[in-house]
Amino acid sequence: MCGIWALFGSDECLSVQCLSAMKIAHRGPDAFRFENVNGFTNCCFGFHRLAIVDQLYGMQPIRVKKFPYLWLCYNGEIYNFRQLQKQFGFEFQTLVDGEVILHLYKRGGIEQTASMLDGVFAFILLDTANRKVFLGRDTYGVRPLFKVLTDDGFLGVCSEAKGLVNLKHSMSTCPKVEPFLPGHYEVLDLKPSGKVASVELVKFHSCKDEPLHAAYDKVENLPAGLDLETVKSNIRLLFENAVKKRLMSHRRIGCLLSGGLDSSLVAAMLLKLMKEARYNYLLQTFAIGMEDSPDLLAARKRGTETLNQNDCVGCTSEILLFLGMYLVSKYIRKKTDSVVIFSGEGSDELTQGYIYFHKAPSPEEAVQDSERLLRELYMFDVLRADRTTAAHGLELRVPFLDHRFTSYYLSLPAELRIPKNGIEKHLLRESFQDSNLLPKEILWRPKEAFSDGITSLKKSWFSILQDHVDLQIDDLLLEKAAEKFPFNPPKTKEGYYYRQIFEKHYPGRADWLSHYWMPRWIEATDPSARTLKHYKSATKE
Repeated sequence: MCGIWALFGSDECLSVQCLSAMKIAHRGPDAFRFENVNGFTNCCFGFHRLAIVDQLYGMQPIRVKKFPYLWLCYNGEIYNFRQLQKQFGFEFQTLVDGEVILHLYKRGGIEQTASMLDGVFAFILLDTANRKVFLGRDTYGVRPLFKVLTDDGFLGVCSEAKGLVNLKHSMSTCPKVEPFLPGHYEVLDLKPSGKVASVELVKFHSCKDEPLHAAYDKVENLPAGLDLETVKSNIRLLFENAVKKRLMSHRRIGCLLSGGLDSSLVAAMLLKLMKEARYNYLLQTFAIGMEDSPDLLAARKRGTETLNQNDCVGCTSEILLFLGMYLVSKYIRKKTDSVVIFSGEGSDELTQGYIYFHKAPSPEEAVQDSERLLRELYMFDVLRADRTTAAHGLELRVPFLDHRFTSYYLSLPAELRIPKNGIEKHLLRESFQDSNLLPKEILWRPKEAFSDGITSLKKSWFSILQDHVDLQIDDLLLEKAAEKFPFNPPKTKEGYYYRQIFEKHYPGRADWLSHYWMPRWIEATDPSARTLKHYKSATKE
């Protein structure tokens, strides 16, 4: 989980602009480099490194002697880099997986490069010989990328929006910052002055696509047909391969473990594969919650290291700044030596795990909404997960969003993927029923709303937070919310409370999020499952 940053066409002193790159220093605590591009005015790169592979020669921008006119700054992991290296006979100068991007581009251009990558990535590729700049991002946006591009040729690119806020150039003191679209690459012309102009934006991957020409261990020829036992076998095989390829690391591996199905499957598969590979250390797993919370009790059955937090309310401003499970990541960084952290992100979207899917009018509409959620992950859950880990220099890995696993799962008939017998993710659970990977009480444990899962059975975090917010936001403020916040006005006191904190840190930037995440097919004013009428009763309906 590194931090990348680049500017092209800036009229300001680059040493001053470099200060913007320091806003993402938390993403790479191991090293930092700031480098101007030789022969081009006002072009530069910044890189904050979290050293996962090739700790000696892995600094960026990456340049190789064979083609010194290519500059690469990238954040991510390319899981099929060794297969591609062997397939095309590439001679690497480093051990960094991302170097394959340079070789692929030199061999076949940007379109072939982007389509052949199996992994998660965000990159800036500069070709000074042909005066081109290329931006690219993985299918689900697991690795973040934001950009500023103005009409007068100024381009700023960064792993986080905060690294582009308040940049100065001749056109504006506050250019618009936008997320770069997942599954796309962009081609830009580079002028001698360093100014750029966009040529084309191309979609190269959708959630149903697989990377081209990627070699896969054990799963080259999946059994065909729709026999249920074959389907379940394929799901197990593809999931195992998704976890296995993500073991690529020279640093210690850990796992977030809530006690629910998704993270438990990831952790159990990690344990199996690490044991088979004879790792010389034990897998560390981590959970957060109050002493008698359901998630914590379930996680402890799996031997998890737990973090009790009874004072989370006072931390909401700090948490919101980085988003997500900030506190447990902080604990991991300070108290352990685990750096590469696995999690179950993406499973709910892929396998229709949210409780509101019980209310889908038809299997076909459930499928459509599942795919919508996957397309929008980069604005919601994977963005939160990125901030969770990157805030403390950790690297997140998400096997449920593996290309081949997701494309296979989405190819299955709609009727197979919907909740069954009142149980969400029924197909996923059933696939591992006889695998001995998880005990049945964990495999078939009903989904908990996050607010209930992490806090006391006596009083939910949802209730604790509502009590706190009621003291901060009165009814009159909420009534006039649309006047103060005309774009995406908050509908609840809790939403108003968060919006105030966001505006404090990022004033006038609310349009970064096009809409709120909300359940479908039901009347809901809050995204939390805790507020839904059918919560905990779905199995009876």
